[in-house]
Amino acid sequence: MGSFSYIVHALPKQSWGFKMIQNRSFSSGDLVVYPAHGVGKVMSIEMQEVAGHQLQVFVISFSKNRMTLRLPMKKAQDAGLRALSTENEVQEALGTLKKRIKSKKAIWSRRAQEYEMKISSGELTSIAEVIRELYRSGDQPDQSYSERQIYQSALQRLASELAAIEAIDENQVIARVEEILQAA
Repeated sequence: MGSFSYIVHALPKQSWGFKMIQNRSFSSGDLVVYPAHGVGKVMSIEMQEVAGHQLQVFVISFSKNRMTLRLPMKKAQDAGLRALSTENEVQEALGTLKKRIKSKKAIWSRRAQEYEMKISSGELTSIAEVIRELYRSGDQPDQSYSERQIYQSALQRLASELAAIEAIDENQVIARVEEILQAA
């Protein structure tokens, strides 16, 4: 099954943060973003029998995690599957890195939970907010282990999508993001 047209309609932003999925058709070879795992590649669209029912599924490969996901087409929209971000969304996310940080007074566990939700949303701007808030330059106090872990997770998620969009190495994206953060 080479190319199957799958139309997903725009949804209002929901409480867990999954953004719109624009009208889009996915086919084998397309790069997509699955919020829980980042950038993957649609390997094929298959019919599979599950509990006596025929389901059409996207077979998505995440090479970085060495993982293959079989996502029923009917569940793709609810799961937040989307195309790579547009140029405007990329510019908005990079602009977010330049903004001033709002002082966060909440306890760390609550902020950490909020950061994890933003990363899991798959939205570039939300991920950029996490990066901006957790970034530490050389003259600032060190981060805790959990802060570093969340920062690295957000940075990797942003870098993997921007690298896929621009067809460059993730390390180049990370260097560019850190330059933006240092200049801000």
